[in-house]
Amino acid sequence: MIKETENEFLSREFTNVDIKALALESSITDVLQYRIKEIEKCFSSGSPLAVILLAGSALEGIFLGLAIQHPKQFNSAKSSPKDNNSKVRPFHEWTLSSFIDVTKELGLIQHDTHKFSHSLRDFRNYIHPFEQMSSGFSPREHTAKICLQVLKAVIHEIGDNLAKIRA
Repeated sequence: MIKETENEFLSREFTNVDIKALALESSITDVLQYRIKEIEKCFSSGSPLAVILLAGSALEGIFLGLAIQHPKQFNSAKSSPKDNNSKVRPFHEWTLSSFIDVTKELGLIQHDTHKFSHSLRDFRNYIHPFEQMSSGFSPREHTAKICLQVLKAVIHEIGDNLAKIRA
């Protein structure tokens, strides 16, 4: 069943996958466009680990850019990370996991994209050599393709659902 879900997810076609459609601040848009070009180059050259790491980084950048533009919505979400005094943490202290959960709570991404985003986050943690060594993970093209598809799905779905949080 999980394999079927993965295959269905990978077979989804995304049109208009353009980071500019998210209308983030120009400085973060420029950084993200550069990273997406790097991801495409890495994928084409057979560098799956680089694709995975950059896709996770770009995912975090997209969520941070959204949070900066929509602080009230992100900070008001039940799943926003809190400190010991139950105060919402500043965005630079949020983890990718927190950004993923809040984005789902706000209705910006669908259930499957939410789940696969957490998988991308897990794979992105292989940036730490010890994590990769202790798990025995060997990056493959298929894993890179999943991660790239997650990134495309996030951009597409947020673009479709952004009106939900615009005031």
